[in-house]
Amino acid sequence: MWYNKVEVILMDGFNELGRILIFFGLFIAVLGAIIYFLGGNFAWFGNLPGDIKVEKGNFTFYFPLTTMIIISLIINILVRIFR
Repeated sequence: MWYNKVEVILMDGFNELGRILIFFGLFIAVLGAIIYFLGGNFAWFGNLPGDIKVEKGNFTFYFPLTTMIIISLIINILVRIFR
């Protein structure tokens, strides 16, 4: 019957979604462990020249421009290497 085919397609999609969610969960856990254990070693990151920080009274605006560019370059290099 046609509904058996739909069921198989849906189950394949759910299996793939489950794998993706597990991968991202592990990635976030590893990233959290790295930040937890090595957080003090990267205190300079986010306070680079070119990062914009405005403080006035009880208002603070922070725009990490240089940090975002560096992260973008690192991700771009990694994607090109593992592609």
